[in-house]
Amino acid sequence: MVDPKKGALSGLGPLLIGFVVGANIMAGGAFSAASTNPARSFGPALVSGNWTNHWVYWVGPLIGSGLAGFIYENFFINRDHVPLVVDEESY
Repeated sequence: MVDPKKGALSGLGPLLIGFVVGANIMAGGAFSAASTNPARSFGPALVSGNWTNHWVYWVGPLIGSGLAGFIYENFFINRDHVPLVVDEESY
């Protein structure tokens, strides 16, 4: 969503993200009741008292999102712009 070189995909970001989230739900939800939202996993674990492997729902999204943001920011976004000159007297 922050890439200045979006090209023809500009404006389709929310729709594409929705498709990815939907595909994740269809792929993981039917087999293991997987959740991509740690808060959504916390409620059923609290009610049932079953905390087996619950840490995966917290650590996985935190590490995955941080790693994805770092890789995209450092390898895919090209920031070759020149900063604008600001004249301090014009304020």
